[in-house]
Amino acid sequence: MSDAPVLRLNPALDPAAFAQAYARDGLVKIPDVFEPAVVDRLAGILEQTLDWDVICSNEAGGAEILDRARRAQLGPDAVAARLHAATLRARTGFAYVHLGYRMTDALVEGRDPGHPVHALTGFLNSPAFIAFGAAVTGETGLTGVDAQATLHRPADFQTLRDGADPGHRPAGYTLGLTRQWRPDWGGQLLFHDKAGDVEHGFAPAFNGLTLFKAPRRHSVAPVAPYAAAPRLAVTGWLRKDPPHGR
Repeated sequence: MSDAPVLRLNPALDPAAFAQAYARDGLVKIPDVFEPAVVDRLAGILEQTLDWDVICSNEAGGAEILDRARRAQLGPDAVAARLHAATLRARTGFAYVHLGYRMTDALVEGRDPGHPVHALTGFLNSPAFIAFGAAVTGETGLTGVDAQATLHRPADFQTLRDGADPGHRPAGYTLGLTRQWRPDWGGQLLFHDKAGDVEHGFAPAFNGLTLFKAPRRHSVAPVAPYAAAPRLAVTGWLRKDPPHGR
């Protein structure tokens, strides 16, 4: 759209100011990543324009993506059964349930041509964003960023994982686009030590970018049943190979 703000990082950001914390802790949360008009536009894309898929883990630990057509084919009872099965698997291993839109895959596959979300996917793979990520993380040879928009509803979750593949994806990120949140609504991005204690925890935020070194044990706390707003974010990995779906 001609009246859309220019998609760019906040010019006031100084990556050197965050690189020291990242080098020390292996993660950093960066506030005010975009200027107000830009982040308002990006949040609006997630809030108003996406045709969300239902995404849950399958028995192999991969993703089962239930788009609108697949949900209609299965019917509500079968969809509910798949989500229930993923929740049961969370008792003993890696599992997740949430809404999602696989931005990188959608762009590559030609889904929703002309959709404004593709501009964000392109920006995340722009020289400016990749250079910023490299400056903060100290990683060289970054070739791209993969991205998935996520919406966590009440009871949605992601259990513990470490994202271990530092050769190809040396750092993960979460771009928070949640306008309204209370700490007791859950949904925190949690980083765990080997004993299972929480080393760091970040509540869903608006206009904040979290970068963390891989591998790193992390989870997303379940969203409380009484949460009155969606948890919205864009997540993915900084990569050292051609970007692809998360």
